[in-house]
Amino acid sequence: MRNASAGRMGRLSWLWLSVLVLVIDQASKFYFEHRLDLYEQIVVIPDYFSWVLAYNTGAAFSFLADGSGWQRWLFALIAIVVSAVLIVWLKRLGRDETWLAIALALVLGGALGNLYDRMAIGHVIDFIFVHWKEHGFPAFNFADSAITVGAIMLALDMFKSKKTGEPVHD
Repeated sequence: MRNASAGRMGRLSWLWLSVLVLVIDQASKFYFEHRLDLYEQIVVIPDYFSWVLAYNTGAAFSFLADGSGWQRWLFALIAIVVSAVLIVWLKRLGRDETWLAIALALVLGGALGNLYDRMAIGHVIDFIFVHWKEHGFPAFNFADSAITVGAIMLALDMFKSKKTGEPVHD
């Protein structure tokens, strides 16, 4: 009876990872928001890496950040829909799909972390700044990192061998 119950739940047991991402994301944002002033920068590795407090009302790379506020609700709605899809997808995964479960849990945790920011304070808190040439890479946060790692894992999963065990051919 226990196996049947576990099968109905799919890989929802990996939601602990989503919660961990959410907790680390929110704790780190809280820390840096209370440690730094807006746009204050602490250089960790000169010319490569800094902590900096920035607010993003847009999406990745500040996409639509200059909107009048409607984008907050659009991105919140997208995050809610994506989160629901990810939970259903996790529930439908088989026991042998651990890699995919981890990827989905990372994306879900990151989406929820940024969703919380949008809903609670109206913008996403960013604090990681990787210098790239003269201007630097846009600031990001732990949630963005989890989403990126999860998305890369999802992409890599597409190249894995088929479920039947046959290698993928060109």
